[in-house]
Amino acid sequence: MIFVTGPLFAGKQTYICRALGWTEADFRKNGVRDVQELAANARDLDKLAAELSVYRVVLATEIGGGVVPVDRLERKNREAAGRLACLLAERADTVIRVQCGLPQLLKGELP
Repeated sequence: MIFVTGPLFAGKQTYICRALGWTEADFRKNGVRDVQELAANARDLDKLAAELSVYRVVLATEIGGGVVPVDRLERKNREAAGRLACLLAERADTVIRVQCGLPQLLKGELP
């Protein structure tokens, strides 16, 4: 599995589709995006990470930077998203952070 993370609108999906030679339809069949949103409602993040690991590509938007939210629920959701990202990175063969459309290899090999 390839795990791609980075800020919102950083070009994560565009980069990975270009790197793998995929179309939008190919991505819909083999990838999943915005998994950070799934973490908010997950009872078991390990189980969620295992379920997501069946996809060839998993994209997550980093939401942990910046000012810590005052709202307790927002902090809880942000913490869950960060923990899910750690679990996915652990399971992934390749981890790539994309910022401004530029890939940064964190683990494994670039496709």
